[in-house]
Amino acid sequence: MTAGHTVKSYDEALGRLTRDVLAMGGLVESQLASAVQALVRRDGELAAQVIANDQRIDELEIRIDEQVTRILALRQPMAGDLRLVKTALKMSSDLERMGDLAANTAKRSLALTQADPVALRAAIARMADVVQAMIKDVLDAFAQRDADKAIAVRQRDTEVDEIYNGVFRALLTYMMEDQAHITPCTHLLFIAKNIERIGDHTTNVAEMVAYLVKGATPAEERTKGDTTSTFAGPAGPGAP
Repeated sequence: MTAGHTVKSYDEALGRLTRDVLAMGGLVESQLASAVQALVRRDGELAAQVIANDQRIDELEIRIDEQVTRILALRQPMAGDLRLVKTALKMSSDLERMGDLAANTAKRSLALTQADPVALRAAIARMADVVQAMIKDVLDAFAQRDADKAIAVRQRDTEVDEIYNGVFRALLTYMMEDQAHITPCTHLLFIAKNIERIGDHTTNVAEMVAYLVKGATPAEERTKGDTTSTFAGPAGPGAP
């Protein structure tokens, strides 16, 4: 094999790796959108489809892992190429976890089709809209090698946390007001947390894209707006 052919096949391998990461990210974005649609529409069939489709994301992660192993073994990449390989591997891990969270959201949406409707589904959908936009933008940043766009995605995670805080407090209030709300609201709490965690993983991906382009992750610490761990809950009857 000539040197020209070797370089061409190497470039094709890196291009294939990039395309598979983008395909995996696109599937995750679609899965989240469908899981939330299933919640809002109380569509059990759509929820079941999301659960079944999670295997496609898992298969892509395996394929990306195999490609990374092959490139490292045969090509011994350096500098920017090595950063691309490392970034692809780490991104696929986060994307797989995001897919799992979307599938879990669908499972809980499926359970909620059997319960009476509860408020705040719209608020959860708004939070999901923000996260979906973050996923789209971070995938664009990866495809375009745009560090600034990736960093902008990272900064939007606080918006997701703020919506989550409000949903968390409202759901706890509903549960305290009426015990009949406890089961459906618990499912909604887990769904909201799943979406908030998908936002966190998207932020991880944004940091990886910044590393890919600049050779270093952002130096400033990530701002976290999730305050639910310190929330004492609404005051009960007779509280001062």
